[in-house]
This record gives sequence, structure tokens and C-alpha cells, in this order.
Amino acid sequence: MKQIKDKYFVPFIEPKPLQARIKALAQEVNKDYAGKNPLLIGVLNGSFMFVGDLFKSIDIECEITFIRVSSYQSTASSGTVKHILGLKEDIQNRDIIIVEDIVDTGMTMQEILGQLASNNPASIKVMTLLFKPTALKVPLKLDYVGFEIENKFVVGYGLDYDGFGRNLDAIWVLGE
Repeated sequence: MKQIKDKYFVPFIEPKPLQARIKALAQEVNKDYAGKNPLLIGVLNGSFMFVGDLFKSIDIECEITFIRVSSYQSTASSGTVKHILGLKEDIQNRDIIIVEDIVDTGMTMQEILGQLASNNPASIKVMTLLFKPTALKVPLKLDYVGFEIENKFVVGYGLDYDGFGRNLDAIWVLGE
């Protein structure tokens, strides 16, 4: 058990299976984008550890950049997407892979997809480390999913509780 601020968390996804799944996702990207140069767009802050490890495991030519959005307050989604830091690269006619830490309601991803699609990329695919299918509130196609999980609050490996817990090398779930 690990205390973060006023909450207690228990182990959920250990480092070894986490890293094995990330390597498998990288192999899918290598296969799907062979001969292409996709642009990975990491969604900050939560995806930084995931996208870093993923990027190191991709063997094909690719590039990386980041955007920053926020929709969480404490342990629940606020439902409001705030675009904080925008995309500087020209994505017209580029193959794009959005890399997110977690998709729950889908509202943040829906907003990101809408904004990026307006710039006429050649293709857009979505990759998420964690997906909470029972929390989804909008229709959303996810192309690469690391783990489907229950609708429980998780921290670690980039995910946070009020800014804390991102530095953990595994995923922890809020204790019952």
C-alpha cells in the first residue's frame, strides 16, 4: 500500500507487464507504419513516461512532439477540456499517432481529434496506455490499447493525483 496525499493506493500493473505491453505496442506501430514517418503526439502531462518508453522501442523512422490539455480535477474528470499548449508542427498530410496515458470519458480525446483533424493530416490513430470502457461517454475509436481497466482511479507511470504519484514506475489503483 502506498499513501499519496490523503489517499491509499495498492499495486495494479507492475513494471514488467507494463514494459512488455509497451514493447508490443511499439511492434504494432513498426508493422503498421513500415516505410512511413509517423508523428507521435504525446498528450502531456500524463503520457510523458509512456510515450518516452514507447518511442525508444519504435524501430522505424518517426518524430515526436507534445500537446498539453487538462480535464481532471482531483480524482474525477471535470468534463471540460482546456487547451493549454498547442501544436507547432505542420501536420498536413502527415500520419499522426496521438499517444495518451488514459482514456476514460473520451471527451478530451474527442476534442484533440477534432482540433487535429481540422489541419488535414493524412491519417490519425489513437494509442492509449489505459482505457476505461465503462466510463466512455462519447463514441471513440481507439487503435492501440495497452490495458482495458475498470472505472477506478489510478496513479503512477505519469498518471497523478493532484500532481503527485507520476514518478511511480508502476500503475497503482485507489484502495477500497
